[in-house]
Amino acid sequence: MNLARLDLNLLVALDALLQERSVTRAAERMGLSQPAVSAQLGRLRRHFHDDLLARAGNQYRLTPLAVQLKERVRVALSGAERVFAAEPDFDPASSTREFSMLMSDYGVAVLGPGIAARLAEEAPGTRLRFPANTPKMVDAAVHELVHTDLLVIPHGFVDDLPHQDLYRDEWVCLVAAGNTAVGESLTVGQLETMPWVVTYHGPTASTPAARQMRMLGIEPHVQVVTETFLTVPGLVAGTNRVALLQRRMADRVPAELGVRALPCPFEAAPLVEAMWWHPMYEDDPEHRYLRDVVLRAAAAVTGIDGVDEPLRQK
Repeated sequence: MNLARLDLNLLVALDALLQERSVTRAAERMGLSQPAVSAQLGRLRRHFHDDLLARAGNQYRLTPLAVQLKERVRVALSGAERVFAAEPDFDPASSTREFSMLMSDYGVAVLGPGIAARLAEEAPGTRLRFPANTPKMVDAAVHELVHTDLLVIPHGFVDDLPHQDLYRDEWVCLVAAGNTAVGESLTVGQLETMPWVVTYHGPTASTPAARQMRMLGIEPHVQVVTETFLTVPGLVAGTNRVALLQRRMADRVPAELGVRALPCPFEAAPLVEAMWWHPMYEDDPEHRYLRDVVLRAAAAVTGIDGVDEPLRQK
């Protein structure tokens, strides 16, 4: 297809129409008149040989093709915005860039305040976004990182992408403070019989420690599944349940919640948190600045001038 023959302004219109599912709302979003956006919709329909928006009663619904296009258009538009926003030199103090980072609520709790504080001080005109992180996004990391700056996730989920290690953490077992069936330590036998609260429980979604536990033949009796680490302590408190949680997260749990952290009764490999990015941003000055900000935030988390181990970059 010859892009020179296409009006790429239609990409903006297509995105607004697919997001709003309304010519009127798309026009308001774009700051154009309704007839102008209706004319753009007509051009798009002729190009794709598809209605894109099909009337259903008093509303419009997306056609099957429009559903396929919705995410592709977001990616394409994001890429175009990055192309035309690029500058030969990056000045944090004058930047109005939005940085986006995919990470779990654990990652946001540990690193988010430090990253936000540094950006607020050094690049006050920028915006920091933490989109919801899902197993589906992690599985499609290469695709997601085309329009997202960084993915912060432990080793074991992503391969063949540039990355840099940030810090180490360890896994602990969380039980209710009033659980009299558990003493000062847990046994493997108890892990096999106690009901569990687990995070990201699915075919491709699991924590590294949970995977390791299953490899040792310890199959948990799953009673509750949650996809946020912050909810784990509340789901354990006042029950006979057990859960795996990162030490840095467990240390942030208020004492009045009534849970306690115990060592794992199996040798759980440490969690190595890392940031990952798309190769095309390797030498991008804005991206390099963001990575430096994240590294400095990680250094503050560890309490030393650096991180727990020498950084590995690929």
